[in-house]
Amino acid sequence: MPSVRDIKRRIRSVKNIQQITKAMKIVAATKLRKAQEAILRARPYAIALENLIARLAKRVDHSKHPLLHIPEKRGQIGIMVITGDRGLCGSFNANIIRKTLYFLENETKDKEVELLLIGRKGYDYFKRRKYKIRDYYANFFEELSYANAIAITDKLCDFFLQHHFDEVYLIYNWFKSVLTQQVLVQKILPIEPVKIEETELMNIDYLYEPSIDKVLEKLIPRYLVVEVWRCLLESVSAEHAARMTAMENATKNACEMIDKLTLTFNRARQASITKEMCEIVAGVEALKG
Repeated sequence: MPSVRDIKRRIRSVKNIQQITKAMKIVAATKLRKAQEAILRARPYAIALENLIARLAKRVDHSKHPLLHIPEKRGQIGIMVITGDRGLCGSFNANIIRKTLYFLENETKDKEVELLLIGRKGYDYFKRRKYKIRDYYANFFEELSYANAIAITDKLCDFFLQHHFDEVYLIYNWFKSVLTQQVLVQKILPIEPVKIEETELMNIDYLYEPSIDKVLEKLIPRYLVVEVWRCLLESVSAEHAARMTAMENATKNACEMIDKLTLTFNRARQASITKEMCEIVAGVEALKG
């Protein structure tokens, strides 16, 4: 059994860690509240824009719009993986990396694949492996802005239009709730408009100025930026939620560990006192003899 001094030192250490995890939980909860408000504002606009693109795309020739046109060959694949820059968030980063590896091994066989990595954790993992990294972004999640989404989307479009990639996928954590995050794989290029049900309203023809092709030409880049922006916000919200949950569990575990160590400490102290009393009694008996 460890000494009383060692147990006291360990209890003090666990208490210090408990204070850190409790503070990190409060910080994560504050950041989550802001991120959650941002994603709830962004989702309706992204969904409405996606439906608008789908309606317009049904009325145009896709070959006139390079970002809508599906290439005949699909040998070069670009995968953008969104992870976090920091750890201490449970299985948040591990789930994304695991999903990416599964996608690489099962969906991209006999194809040339390059990775575009957002977040330090994904980069640290894949740079030590055999996978080719085309681009890397880090350290902008603390002050995430719409300009970041524009810069990333511009590069994706350039890679696609210059035929570096025939398809581009996004792998990210979708913020379902505070306790639940789901890793999704989403094709972002070429744009495949969502299928929407035919209604009488859709059959109404509109007047477009200057033309439907020009309108769609302006809307498609905006749609891509909004979609990348939404995925970044989803990932940030999911990361803060995962970190808050992980720190809450760590704080509870620290409480349980302190209780167990305190019990061990009391037993060790009681055993020490009993031993000393036995030695005193034995000494007194020896003197009497």
